[in-house]
Amino acid sequence: MLQHAAWERPGLIAEALGDLSVVTQMAAAQPDPDLPAVRDLAGLVVLGGPQDADDDAGWPGLPAERRLLAEAVDDGLPVLGVCLGMQLLAMALGSALHRRHGVEIGFDTVHVVAPEPVLAPLGDTPTVLHWHADAVDLPAGAELLATNDRTPVQAFRAGSALGLQFHVEVDTELLAEWLHTPEMATLPAGSVRRLLADGPTSLSTLRPRALAGLSTFAEAVRARG
Repeated sequence: MLQHAAWERPGLIAEALGDLSVVTQMAAAQPDPDLPAVRDLAGLVVLGGPQDADDDAGWPGLPAERRLLAEAVDDGLPVLGVCLGMQLLAMALGSALHRRHGVEIGFDTVHVVAPEPVLAPLGDTPTVLHWHADAVDLPAGAELLATNDRTPVQAFRAGSALGLQFHVEVDTELLAEWLHTPEMATLPAGSVRRLLADGPTSLSTLRPRALAGLSTFAEAVRARG
């Protein structure tokens, strides 16, 4: 599991993985990170973070992360990329990053346009948590899975890899942590109030559905292992 900030924890992903052995690395700041070989992995999770996915000067470990993602897809390794992780996955597969494409922070719907085991339990138009400003193009050969008007590529599958721009991993505890983290809580007071108001209802509905979908990723990891 590649983590990019202390507060960008795996949340429900860790719960779905259960007793699987997970090694977490924070490699983005390292010029030459010691990342594992794909052959030694049963799965790869790449979490979100405040970085721009193409900021190699500021975060010299990002090229190594993208190389690992590309190798994982080539090898058929189960991969899950969330938010920044999805953007890194898309770039690893040749797509462009569009910085400040459009800010999405808060709960809003996406339209699921293709069947996919992780997304299917969420329904056709789930209300999910967004927290990003950058966007990516759909990688060549990938299948678009979810979209909305603000961010056309909300989810895609490329072989063994699933990318999600939105945050299915967040539960009420993690959202509260984000809203009390100075690096995250730079929102207008009205936005914070809306997130606090919408969070309990939206996340209580989403939690069992997200866990049901994420369990299919965990099953793929177990099968690979």
